[in-house]
Amino acid sequence: MTEIALWLIDTRRPASCAAESWQLLDSGERARAARMPPVARERFTVVRGAVRQLVAGRIGVRPAELVWRYGPHGKPEPERGGALRVSWSASEALAVLALAEGRSVGVDVERLHAPRTAERMAARWFPSEEARFVAEPVDPAERAARFTMLWCRREACVKAYGGRLGQSFGVSVGGPSPVPVADPGALGAGPSRLCDVPVAEPFRAAVAALGESPIHVNSLVWKGS
Repeated sequence: MTEIALWLIDTRRPASCAAESWQLLDSGERARAARMPPVARERFTVVRGAVRQLVAGRIGVRPAELVWRYGPHGKPEPERGGALRVSWSASEALAVLALAEGRSVGVDVERLHAPRTAERMAARWFPSEEARFVAEPVDPAERAARFTMLWCRREACVKAYGGRLGQSFGVSVGGPSPVPVADPGALGAGPSRLCDVPVAEPFRAAVAALGESPIHVNSLVWKGS
């Protein structure tokens, strides 16, 4: 069994936190942040600063010295991380960071989508059984919750394999959590494990790891520097 440390990061921080985090970012991260509107820039800076602190703490380097290398589709890994594998995601006030040793991981968090948008997107992009699952409930809120859960699972799988979202639409991620993904299709080779992660409303989150063996998710809360 693989233990995954899942850090929950509340992005609603004092301005001083964003200012401190800014000092930890590399030039590419700062350039990206500078193109964002003020609220998005502050959240981005807080998330990247938190990620740097948590990953650097695991591999024994200073946060500002952490160097990322990126896969063909942008999957990040720490350059001197050894066997440590990472993935993170952010949605408005909540971000999540997954850390695992020796096993590629992917994580996603999403705010609940609007019910009409959820049903329309499920009908267009999801396998037929998943689209029916989303459309089934009479309660619009439940339709939105089902769609967002499946979307998070799909995104988590994409990140674990280091693929593109479009490669995942033929892959089935439905069923009770945890979900064994036996056939990732165009995403890559080999099976993976996928599970939902409890987070505060109105969010949903999921984590995936390559390989057949079970995963155990240990949820932790980042309290800041």
